[in-house]
Amino acid sequence: MNLQRPNGNDSTRTVNRSKNVVPSSGLCSRCVDGCKGNCEVFKATFRGRELLYPGPFGDITAGGDKDYPVDYSHLNICGYAFGGKGLPDGVQANSDTARFPAVNTETEYGWSKKVKMSVPIFTGALGSTEIARKNWEHFAVGAAISGVTIVCGENVCGIDPELVLDSNNKVKEAPDMDRRIEAYRRYHKGLGELLIQMNVEDTRLGVAEYIINKHGIETIELKWGQGAKCIGGEIKVNSLERALELQKRGYIVTPDPSDPVIQAAFKQGSIKEFERHSRLGFISEDGFLAEVERLRKLGFKRITLKTGAYGLRELAMAIKWSSKAKIDLLTIDGASGGTGMSPWRMMEEWGMPSLYLHSAAYEFAKILESKGERVPDLAFAGGFSSEDGIFKALALGAPYVKAVCMGRALMIPGMVGKNIEQWMKSNDLPKTVSEFGSTPEEIFVCYEKVRDMVGSSEIKEIPLGAIGIYSYADKLKTGLQQLMAGARCFNISSISRSELMSLTEECVKVTKIPYLMDAYREEALEILNK
Repeated sequence: MNLQRPNGNDSTRTVNRSKNVVPSSGLCSRCVDGCKGNCEVFKATFRGRELLYPGPFGDITAGGDKDYPVDYSHLNICGYAFGGKGLPDGVQANSDTARFPAVNTETEYGWSKKVKMSVPIFTGALGSTEIARKNWEHFAVGAAISGVTIVCGENVCGIDPELVLDSNNKVKEAPDMDRRIEAYRRYHKGLGELLIQMNVEDTRLGVAEYIINKHGIETIELKWGQGAKCIGGEIKVNSLERALELQKRGYIVTPDPSDPVIQAAFKQGSIKEFERHSRLGFISEDGFLAEVERLRKLGFKRITLKTGAYGLRELAMAIKWSSKAKIDLLTIDGASGGTGMSPWRMMEEWGMPSLYLHSAAYEFAKILESKGERVPDLAFAGGFSSEDGIFKALALGAPYVKAVCMGRALMIPGMVGKNIEQWMKSNDLPKTVSEFGSTPEEIFVCYEKVRDMVGSSEIKEIPLGAIGIYSYADKLKTGLQQLMAGARCFNISSISRSELMSLTEECVKVTKIPYLMDAYREEALEILNK
């Protein structure tokens, strides 16, 4: 049984002709000479390397859809009929005090200088992809008014068409980075923060120096990887001049835009776009600790680390070295990832899936703590989109996990809200939206809450994508409150691994969470045998 279906997927805009497909290859059982397509092999015959990536670039986000043997759906949440943890001091749990709206969903992270968030979620890295660039105001304002952290991803300065470098090839002016920082800060009310990622090229361009000297940014994130891919970030450009410009700035650009043969193919129309790739990062303990120290000397108050779906060795390095370096938040991102621009087969077939990786992270954190070493605050990422997933991640990694990083799930409300705004202007609201009304006040259930927050005059400046993110965050918060109340956990720190049970023996093996027929069995038998 193949856990996914190769050779045909909507992400690559391909499909098998036949209903019968060979499980191992994804090829049609009966491949006919003369078939007009449109499987991946068919399309790659004339479009070649373009079939490596989901598309169309700039208009989609894509996520790997491999069906792993064990995932978070193999865990269920325990509910209880009495008790209450995490209520304010002196408050006894009863039907009047232990109501679900009273659940406190605030969380905080940081080694010593803490950052509070209203809900235990934050965005994945929104960097140099076209999706992130053109929707930034919706994403940033939405995160700010929702009281959660937003991560500005890698390469934002490096791909800025208006970037100005000094004589040392360091960032002197980066208008797009300036725009992104200002958009978030305008509506930031003290909960959450803007943190900015840095990769190899960002380091070489002096991005850290620029953002702290010009903007006083307090937090910077080092990046080892992500769940979507095991290579550096990539985007596509459809201009020869732009490809040459990015190559000159030090990026890997393929096919080589400086090659006369490639230039001729582009002018003839067979090559329609170029890929800009970041370099692979290489880690060492000494190098990591030295870089953290360098950034602290620059003045950053917090330094975080994002790592991807590597194996157990790299996971141990991330946790151990983060402890040594006093990292403020370690985000551990599992496969399969979701992104706007990563190789599709890599998304499907690379790395440790989230539940496996996160279970190992808990195990390693426990080992570190048993040796008397402090575990840095952790965040789990990789395939979360609903309140039950947030609860399960917090419980599986308790007490070390403080939040869940959400990628595509937090982007979608921003894009939907933006599109509703455009559809209203063109009088073209789809029925899925128009059934609720024709104005923002009628359509967005949280519109008045946002208006009350920012004021009647400022609400006109709030992009509707931001209100979409706020509405989605409000849904997550309320749903999380309900689940937490049912588990009798009235603040985030009261959630424990005891709130979970495994539905399968294989899940027990991976997570060490008890099988549901064993969970609380001793307590049950004690009651029966009294």
